[in-house]
Formats: sequence, structure tokens, C-alpha cells
Amino acid sequence: MIKLPSLRLSQTLLAWAAFVAAGLLFLLVAAIASLVVERISGSAVRSRLLNEGITWVEVRAEGLQIQLYGTAPNEAQRFHVVKLTGDMVENSRIRDRMDVAPPKAFEPPKFSLEMLRNDDGIQLIGLLPDGAQRDDLLAKAQALQVGSEVQNMIETAAYPAPDGWQPALDFGVAALTMLPRSKVSVSPDGVAVTAIAASDAERRSFEAALAGVRPEGLPVTVEISAPRPVITPFTLRFVKDAGGTRFDACSADTDKARSRIVAAARDAGVTGRILCAVGLGVPTPSWADAAAAGIAAVSALSEATITFRDADVTLEAGAGVSQADFDRVVGDLTATLPEVFSLDAKLAKSETVQQGPAEFTAVLNGETGRVELRGRLTDEAQRDAVGAFATSLFGTGKVYLAPRLDAETPDGWPVRVLAGLEALAQLKEGKLVVRADAVTVSGVTGSQVAKARISQVLSDKLGQGQTFKVDVRYDEALDPIASVPTPQECAEDVADVLKRHKIKFAPQSAEIEGASNAAIEALTDVLKRCPGARMEIQGHTDSQGSDGGNLSLSQARAEAVLLALQGRQVDVSGMSAKGYGETQPIADNASEEGREVNRRIDFVLAGVQKAAAAPQVGKDRDAAPAASPEVSPEAAEDDSPSLAPKKITVRPKPRPEKQG
Repeated sequence: MIKLPSLRLSQTLLAWAAFVAAGLLFLLVAAIASLVVERISGSAVRSRLLNEGITWVEVRAEGLQIQLYGTAPNEAQRFHVVKLTGDMVENSRIRDRMDVAPPKAFEPPKFSLEMLRNDDGIQLIGLLPDGAQRDDLLAKAQALQVGSEVQNMIETAAYPAPDGWQPALDFGVAALTMLPRSKVSVSPDGVAVTAIAASDAERRSFEAALAGVRPEGLPVTVEISAPRPVITPFTLRFVKDAGGTRFDACSADTDKARSRIVAAARDAGVTGRILCAVGLGVPTPSWADAAAAGIAAVSALSEATITFRDADVTLEAGAGVSQADFDRVVGDLTATLPEVFSLDAKLAKSETVQQGPAEFTAVLNGETGRVELRGRLTDEAQRDAVGAFATSLFGTGKVYLAPRLDAETPDGWPVRVLAGLEALAQLKEGKLVVRADAVTVSGVTGSQVAKARISQVLSDKLGQGQTFKVDVRYDEALDPIASVPTPQECAEDVADVLKRHKIKFAPQSAEIEGASNAAIEALTDVLKRCPGARMEIQGHTDSQGSDGGNLSLSQARAEAVLLALQGRQVDVSGMSAKGYGETQPIADNASEEGREVNRRIDFVLAGVQKAAAAPQVGKDRDAAPAASPEVSPEAAEDDSPSLAPKKITVRPKPRPEKQG
């Protein structure tokens, strides 16, 4: 029996099952396709943004949608990211979830100004707060540069001037006005001045002028260089007489040569500051050897003068020198002098030298500048020549000429008179006496180099072997730049104070003892005349105790000296304190005397190389700073116009008591 309805039911179920299976398969394929599209789209967008350097965007692919998250720096960056994404996928699929960073307040620009001035003109470069300052600056610069336009590369910004800008700008313009060859950099933080001077005297004059207009509290850096002068003739004159030992003139070709000459003079008994100019024109590299030998020769005699004029050397011994001593010293000097030098030596006779009748005098009045010339001249031609030469030296209307004509004047008389007048012109007030046997120049000057220049003139014009005398007194009140000490002079004054006073500390402590107040007060007086002096206060100990303990103690004591000066209103902006512990001994640590020497305080000019440390021998449990200092021979003091800094090493004298 056949059941046909059941068969129809089974076919219907199969059809429905096939339909459902096809639907499920379609959904699966669609899901897989969606995932593939999602992954491909997200990856493509990320790659494109990274290639553009955009790293702050997070890309999320959810189905067919590309969602963008992150914080855009600004609205333009946000729009740029949306555009780049739209190049990869349809805009309808993009969902912008990005934020935009809030705008920041605009910071004012950094104002600055560079001013360059030389023989070719003036250049102005920089950014100023407003146009009024620019117009005023251009007007002042144009007044300095007549005949051509100032190179103006100044921009302005409509912002108020920051604190400190106006004082810095005013000082910078003042510096530009004073310095014809300079670069002046102005900022709210300070002013930097770099310039070139024609001579060392002009350099010191510039420094004094800038110090006078510098606003209080304004950081200022000034670097003014000066070429070494040409010295002709190259002159050195060293004298030993009843007034002591001294230089009438001193010249050196290098700093090393100057130090050697100064050291030789110290050994010969010269005290105080020494002016020894470093310049060009030396006749031989052996100049320092010859000068040291000549100074030693004078020191060996009771009264003598030695004069170097280039390679010509004249030794004049006084009447009190015995013939035996004279012969011995001259023999030694002849053997010691380098071959290029020529020596002329003479011994004065003990009997009174009869003066010849010929004499010429010139008296210079310091108040009026008028010079009166009297005495013997050979003839009218010589009188006219002397009058014209004196007028060229002292000025029109400043010469009174009342000579006596005498045809019997000694040989070379005109040369001696003219040389003496040229020497007298170096003084503020003085007198010239010309005789047959000698030329004497005496008086007062406000220039530290006048005595040297007079010696150069007389040595050059009179010739080798001719006798002359220079009796010139330097008056600091007449020197317009004497009140402005150089860094070397400041360091020398500090060393001089520490030679006369002791700085003591409590044992194993950085507390300065009350007995050292005199030393601190004296240092205060010196350093207040040297505002902003760039020095390093160094603390040193002996080798006893641990390395770390010595280093800490030396540092604390150096800082104590610095703070003591600061507490007395000394400008310590250029000073620093540093402890070196036992690392730089200058004496043998094996003995108590050596350890006492090593316990010291040094004042060193900034930028100076430290001396090589001596080997340490032995250990000492107490490390105290120096008490009674001496300046080392290798750091001899002088007042010469050298550009290179030097180190002033303060060395202690041994003392019987021992400090911790």
C-alpha cells in the first residue's frame, strides 16, 4: 500500500533545509568579507597617517566604519587627518571622534639686538619691542656714521618691553658710541661688549668709561683687546743708587721674558709694582737673558746704572765702586751677555767732575703748559730750529725762548738739546738741564709709561755711552685711569694683603677665627675697588686625614672666605670657591714645615692654568688654610700691560702653632 502524502512532506522539509543552509552560508561569507574589509581599511588608514608623520591619531575599524580618536594640536590638523582618511575610504564610513587641544596663550618674542661698528660703518640686527625704539636707535646710529646709511636689519613686535630691556639697551648704545671698533649684543639678561683698542692705554680708558656708565645690577661682559705696541728703540734701564733699586724703563718681548726680568729685579731688591711693557721690536730672542745678566751686574755693585738700547749696552758704575769690583763685574757680564750685544762700561772718578760752562735749561709749567728755554745755543740757526721744535711739542704760544748764543758749545750740543726737549714733553711739569757731561730730566707725570718713554728717547737720540739721568715722579692724581685697576693689579693687591695678614680657622672647622678680621677687612677694601673681579678662591690642605675629609674641609673653608667677603658688601658675582684638598701640594708633606706650607688659601684669576702639583709625601691629620702668605717667585707681581692673565699663588709662611 503506497503513502504518497508522506513523500511530499519529506521533499518540502528538504527544500526548507536547503534554503536555510544557503542563508547561513551567505551570512558567513558576508561576515568574513566584512572582517576582511575592516582589517584592510584600518591598516591602510594607519599606514597613510604614519607616513605623513601623524602619530597622535588612534584608528579603530568597526565593521565598515573607520573611527578616529585622539587630540589634534589644532583645528587644521584635525581637518587634515579627516581628509587623508577620506582619500582611503568613503566619507560615509568615517566617524570623527577627535578632540582639538585648547589654544595656548601666545608667548612674547625674545627681544635681542646686535650692533656692529667698524671703519666700514654700522650694522643693526635684531628684534625690538616697538617702532619708537627703532627710530630712536637709527637716529643715534646715523649720528655716529655721517656720510653713509646705517645698515638696518631691525624688526619690531607689538609687545611690551620685558624687565631689564631698557637699561640694557641704553648701556649698549652708550658702549657703541664710545667704541669705534666693536660688537655690542643686547638682551634683557645683559649686555656683551667685544671691542678692539689701538693701545693698552686706550683699552684701559675704554674700560674705565664703560664702568662709569654701567647700570647697577646689569650683567655686563666686556672684552677689549689691544695689540702689543712697537717699542723702538727696545729699551731697558735699571738703576741702583742711594734711593734704592728701580727701573727707569723696562721692555720685554714676551710674557715669559717679562716674568724672568721681573724676577731678576725682585732678586736685586726692587719692591712694589713693576711696569714692564711687552711689545714688538726686540733685537734678539736673547733679550731676557741679557737683561737678567745686566740686572744681576748692577745688583753686585754698590751704585750703578745699566742701559739697554736695542743691542747696545752701557754700564755706568758710581764713584763709590772699587776698581777691583768693577773689573770683576764687567768681566762676568762680558762673558754672560749673548754675542749680539755690545757692552760699554765705565767707572766714575771719585774726584769732583768740573762742569763746562755750557748749559741749557727748559722749565715746563704744569698749570699753564708754558715752557721757558734759556741757556747756551750755538747760533741763530740752532735757535730757530729749537724754537720751532719746541712749538711743535708744546703748542703755539706756549714757548718762551731766551737763549745766549755761544759758538763754543760742545760737540753734539744741538742733538742733546733737541733730545732733552722731546723727553721733557712727556711730563706734566718738569725741568731739563743739558750739560756737556750729562742730560738730566726731572719732574712729575700722570702717565705710568712716561719714565720709560723718556729713557727710550734719550738712549736713542744721545747714543751709546752717553750719560743721562731721569728723575721723574709719577703722580696718581694726574692719571685719569689710575683708579681703574687691571685684573692683574687686583690679584697683586690681594696677594699683598695676604702677605701682611693671616686668615685662621678653628681646628677641623670652617669657622674663621676672630683674629682674622683684619685680613678679611683688608681684602674687602681691595676687592671693593675691583667690582666683579673674576677669581677662584681655592682651599688646600696637607696630606694628613682622609682624601674625602680633606676635600670637604678645603671646600668649606674656601666658601667661608667667599661668604665673609659677600657679607661685607663685596661684589662676588665673578668669584667662586673651590676646595682641592691635598691634591696640589707645593711642599713636602713628610715634614711639619712642608705640611704647614701646603695648608693654604690661593686666589687665582679666572681662566689661569693651575700649577702642576708636587708629589705628596706623608700624611697629616690636620689640614688648615694658609695664614701668612708670600707670593711665589714664578708669579712675580708687575704692572705691565699684558693681555694674558697670570696666577697669583698665595703661599704661607711656617708658623710655630698648629691649626686643625
